[in-house]
Amino acid sequence: MASTCLILTCEHAGNRVPPEFREILSPDHPILSTHAGYDLGALELARHLARRLEAPLLFSTVTRLVVDLNRSVGNPALYSRFTRPLPRETRLRILERYYHPHRDRVESEILARVRKGHRVLHLGIHSFTPEMGGKIRRTDIGLLYDPARGLEREFCDTWKECLERADPNLRVRRNYPYLGVADGFTTSLRRKFPPHRYLGIEVEVNQKWLFSRGKGWLDLKQTLSESLAETLGFS
Repeated sequence: MASTCLILTCEHAGNRVPPEFREILSPDHPILSTHAGYDLGALELARHLARRLEAPLLFSTVTRLVVDLNRSVGNPALYSRFTRPLPRETRLRILERYYHPHRDRVESEILARVRKGHRVLHLGIHSFTPEMGGKIRRTDIGLLYDPARGLEREFCDTWKECLERADPNLRVRRNYPYLGVADGFTTSLRRKFPPHRYLGIEVEVNQKWLFSRGKGWLDLKQTLSESLAETLGFS
């Protein structure tokens, strides 16, 4: 996979509220600092990977409480309780201003490389909460992919081995805490690009590492970047 082009995205990179929505969602609202507002630590990790691998990074800092860029149009979770009640015209304007520009740009970047005969590895960087529904999530890193696409499965198997070799204490799981074929940006892109040209992987990191804000978080970012470079055959 040494000739593969790497593209990084971060759909939940920030918790910014555009000015036109500040009457229904104040920038000071406490929910914005939680996982409901954005993926804590995801942009920091994505930037670290982009620097180490010298790969392009495309991201959006608009809070997913305005619109969730990792959901398809028609998904009930596309809008939040703050924006779902808005008039249809307003919701369509949200798509035009904040949803389609990001997704169209990512698709264009992939298409440009595919047309040149390259294979694209698209990593969507996300994070997940250490606890959900009263259950502790003990996994450190989740690699989400489509098991029916052989190259995605092979890549995740290899990266998992590299991660566990770099740090045997890491708990790495495939298709956890969500299924890789669930509704998401990579799932929609798989419908547009053949499996030998496009690999769409979502990387999920447990936010417990971010909360420590110590050496553990720094080491985890380093382990992820170095193991990814090894998996791709980069020096």
